Amino acid sequence: MTPAEVQSSDLAEAAQDLRARDEPFAFATIVRTAGATAAKPGAKALLSADGTILHGWLGGGCTRGAVKRAALAALQDGTPQLISVAPEDLLAEKGVSAGEEVDGTVFARNGCPSRGTVDIFIEPCLPTPQLVVLGASPVAEALGRLGPEFHWDCTAALPDPGQTRQRVIVIATQGQGDLDALTRALATPAMHIAFVGSTRKFATLADKLEGNGLARAQIDAIKAPAGLDIGAVTPEEIALSILAELISVRRKAVG
Repeated sequence: MTPAEVQSSDLAEAAQDLRARDEPFAFATIVRTAGATAAKPGAKALLSADGTILHGWLGGGCTRGAVKRAALAALQDGTPQLISVAPEDLLAEKGVSAGEEVDGTVFARNGCPSRGTVDIFIEPCLPTPQLVVLGASPVAEALGRLGPEFHWDCTAALPDPGQTRQRVIVIATQGQGDLDALTRALATPAMHIAFVGSTRKFATLADKLEGNGLARAQIDAIKAPAGLDIGAVTPEEIALSILAELISVRRKAVG
């Protein structure tokens, strides 16, 4: 087994462990070098959520700061980053400044004596976003069946308060514990909360939530009725309209 194969195996094992723990991470791969550089094209590293190199090697400290910044940006936006770490005179020759992005490449200054250029591709790996469906209604059941087809990790249980995973919550109780489900959903971190029910019904529930001490702004942020207006009638059609809306929410969240 070659050193590259050993490294790839170690990276894959470490990445799988992070996936199993629903932790975000990123891969960094050197795709091009010019001049004197310690690492060469093909070198890889596994980066933690804070940009720290967990496994692998990308050369000396000349690239570390730029890689960390790019990894944090990639994990924040959910989009890959291509960075070019080059000496200051070469940046000036190209007419770019450190931190500037041109045609999809972010440039950074290499202050090391080697004065080489290293281009690095950063690929974020984020946990599958979570779809929490509260309720046992036909719409809730349809969401549980269809959600995984659209790359949602579906669950009927609210997560522990400390979990920071990207999630949305859909209340599909439809008359069975609506107020309790809404109260619990509002106490859970989520980028989107939706309620399956009519505007009139939600207005009544919203007044009760406010009467129980919840902030009106927080209540008004709930999307009700849930889903896009596509004329849905059946539980499956309603679930599809909700998933279409959630896809829009997810795409906007990653820019």
